[in-house]
Amino acid sequence: MTRAGRAPRVSTIELFFDLVFVFTVTQLAKAMVGHVDAVHAVRVLLMLGLIWWMYGGYAWLTNAVAPSSTTRRTLLLTGMAGFLVMALAVPEAFGSDGWAFAVGYLAVTVVHATLFLHADDNASIGRAIGRLVPINGSAAALVLAGGLLPGGWRYGLWAAALTIIIVAPYLQRMDGWQIASGHFVERHGLVVIVAIGESVVAIGLAFAGVELNGGTLAVAVLGLAIAYYLYWNYFSGDEVRAEHALEAIADPARRARVAVNAWGYAHYFLIAGIVFTAVGVKLSVGHATEPLHWPDAVMLSAGAAGFLLGHAWFLTLLGLPGATYRVVAALGVLAAIPLGHWMAVTQLVAVLVVMATAVILRDLRFVRREHSTAIHDFGR
Repeated sequence: MTRAGRAPRVSTIELFFDLVFVFTVTQLAKAMVGHVDAVHAVRVLLMLGLIWWMYGGYAWLTNAVAPSSTTRRTLLLTGMAGFLVMALAVPEAFGSDGWAFAVGYLAVTVVHATLFLHADDNASIGRAIGRLVPINGSAAALVLAGGLLPGGWRYGLWAAALTIIIVAPYLQRMDGWQIASGHFVERHGLVVIVAIGESVVAIGLAFAGVELNGGTLAVAVLGLAIAYYLYWNYFSGDEVRAEHALEAIADPARRARVAVNAWGYAHYFLIAGIVFTAVGVKLSVGHATEPLHWPDAVMLSAGAAGFLLGHAWFLTLLGLPGATYRVVAALGVLAAIPLGHWMAVTQLVAVLVVMATAVILRDLRFVRREHSTAIHDFGR
């Protein structure tokens, strides 16, 4: 969006913005707990798709328009308010609070377009945002209409809005977008780590009123450990390699296309995986030595597997190694589902062991490769 190298590293107000955004992780998890079925899963994935698209829009925005003035920071605060309203409406977005979700989404969209008008390089950014505003505006209009209409209309109109924004990058030229790789990669890495942290908070809230004993404490520790290995799968050096890979793409249009695919589409599955994993762990609280219902067991493994497969896709898009380890681990995690139907804690242990084994084996391979390279270079 801006020329490579011009945008600053992530500012504290952007981190503040991310903290408001990831409140939706807690709310989406809340919307699933107690209603683990296909209908509620579709609702969560639909809402997350709409919310994630606009979060991504703000990540691209601050890559081009640094929040360095009072006007820009005030507008960014207004965008935060829109995200907060959406998050608060999430639990009943398909019920009585659909209008609030829609109004919040509309506010976020309008502020996003307005902030782009304050870009330093108005010529190139103006052309790019001029192609994007009609697409975002159409999606926002559909979300608003859906929020004001009941039942099937809401599903249909919101699904139509999500379809528009999924195909949007392929409905416009990408040559107007230039990305500062360091800022862009750091911003998305921060939202992933904050989302993982928020998922731990969401799990912790499930312990309210639950007696602490060996079983409940085991679930707490295992939930934390699983969250850690979500973190370690993402932050085991791949974020640095990803920045270098993005920076190495010289053509601005191709760089923008890769950024949309890797940090837009693939990261959607990472965030969805975090949400569903948190739900699965929460459903295990108070039931450590009891069997989980099949949908609950599926939710736990599907969340972790979704995260792993999303990261495998991310690595593949950037031409980075390690995707095979994630795919194999995802299959192992899914194979643990029957264990949960036997006893919740056994599935938690199995998911943890599979994820830990995969990431440790991968790290050992990289350590050996780097060690061999160092010896070879020293020998020369």
